[in-house]
Amino acid sequence: MRLRVEFTTEPFDLDEAPAHAVVAREVIEAAELDSVDVGPFGNTAEGGTDAVLTAVDALLRRTLEAGATRVSLQLNVIGEGDR
Repeated sequence: MRLRVEFTTEPFDLDEAPAHAVVAREVIEAAELDSVDVGPFGNTAEGGTDAVLTAVDALLRRTLEAGATRVSLQLNVIGEGDR
C-alpha cells in the first residue's frame, strides 16, 4: 500500500522558519520516502506504509519537542496512478 501525507506545523513565522518547521523538514527529508515536497505553507510526502507511518511518528514527536503547538496532517491511501 502507498500513502501520501500532507502536513503543516504551527505557529507560523513569516520572517524566519521556526525550529519546529526546520525539524519537520529534516525528519521528512531523512526518511526513506519516495517523494517529498517541502514548502513554506505545506509539505507532502509519499511512500510505502511503513516508511510513511515511521516518518509521521518521528515528525509528531520531534516537532512537538521543538515547540510546535499544532500539527495538522492528512493521510491518504493512494494508488500507483494517483501521483
